[in-house]
Amino acid sequence: MAKTTSPLLPATSELLTRFGERLRLARLRRRLSAKQVAERAGMVPMTLRSLERGGPGVTMGAYLSVMQVLGIERDLEQLAAADPLGRQLQDSRLRPHKGAASSQPAAPSAPAERTPNAPAVEGKRKKLASRGRDRRWAQQSGFASAAELARLIAPRASPAKKRR
Repeated sequence: MAKTTSPLLPATSELLTRFGERLRLARLRRRLSAKQVAERAGMVPMTLRSLERGGPGVTMGAYLSVMQVLGIERDLEQLAAADPLGRQLQDSRLRPHKGAASSQPAAPSAPAERTPNAPAVEGKRKKLASRGRDRRWAQQSGFASAAELARLIAPRASPAKKRR
């Protein structure tokens, strides 16, 4: 018994049909018969026929095999390359929340008494103040810190399975 495929939306089905048609036209431009392309792609002619009609049951690997025979397999790299929606979603997660503790500036410290180490202490204070300004600027402009980026790519620990 053949596997059933998930139903596609009409617009998606139309995209697949047009893609199969473009593959068929590419084959005809190269003056290759369906039998030749099917043989070189390692499939039966009936599968190629279904592929050229935009059949949803044909595997992505079969489509790629035909593209390889036709010499257009590099076109696959263009699919989902821009992904504007995905980038917007990613950027929205990078922006800090307004109530986050890290976005609050540090409370000003009391003036220090003059000691022999006063210049060194004063230098450290200036350095810390400039870090705070840099951090606030990065948060306001929407840039992510290295720590935020590292959290995005860090593998998440899976919950431990209970043993009986």
